Amino acid sequence: MTAAAIPFGSRLAEAFDRSRLCIGIDPHPYLLDAWGLDRDARGLERFGRTVVEAAAGRVRLVKPQVAFFEALASAGFAALERVLSDARDAGLLVIGDAKRGDIGSTNDGYASAWLTPGSPLEVDALTVTAYTGVGALSGMIDTARAAGKGLFVLAATSNPESAPVQTAVTGSGDTVAHRIALGVSEHNADAARSGRLGSFGLVIGATKRLVDYGLDSAGGELDSTPVLAPGYGVQGARFDDIPSVFGRLAGNTVVSVSRSVLGAGPAGIGSAIESEVAAVAEATA
Repeated sequence: MTAAAIPFGSRLAEAFDRSRLCIGIDPHPYLLDAWGLDRDARGLERFGRTVVEAAAGRVRLVKPQVAFFEALASAGFAALERVLSDARDAGLLVIGDAKRGDIGSTNDGYASAWLTPGSPLEVDALTVTAYTGVGALSGMIDTARAAGKGLFVLAATSNPESAPVQTAVTGSGDTVAHRIALGVSEHNADAARSGRLGSFGLVIGATKRLVDYGLDSAGGELDSTPVLAPGYGVQGARFDDIPSVFGRLAGNTVVSVSRSVLGAGPAGIGSAIESEVAAVAEATA
């Protein structure tokens, strides 16, 4: 088996041996200002490559927020490509936070762009939406499985207006979030049978309560499902709450931070990452 075909879940579990911390690459305009960078593609590239350099050797996971690069059209994507190239060269696992999702051939196009080895936008895992159903992601799932990539499907997001949809009760009596979780977990069945971490995960905001989304009742069927958990730091979630919030899924959780370390600036980001790594390790020991 080639390195490219090693399942994302296996590589994620190996990354956890260093730290569960994932560093967001989120070049907010105000952060570019604070870093003394211009609000253009050159500024975004400098920002992203500096974060990658600081993350390398301290964590194994980074998560660029695609929207900030996409805002500058082709120049922004060119900057992102160079940031992604640096991350790959540094041996980091990259979760592309693009939240793509549609149906059929459109999803196939997204998969080709983001999950195909050799693509300029190649990432190790991609955030996606399942508003059209988990089944509509089948092309993405097939591409990801063949290439050793992963997906994180939005299930319980942090924005308050999402709750009425994600907590809505379906005809089968469970919540939309629970149905998404079950649909995703089915694709981790092989990993579950061998006690490994699967390659197909969920996005669950760290400020959410699983019980409110019907996710507390999922039980062992999600034991091999990884969780991407944004919301720590500026958004109010605390590392100390990881065990109580995620319960039996705590050991599968990618702890995502961004502004709490990016705010330290280019000179302080390395030390900020080290402090957060230590805090997460203590909270999850």
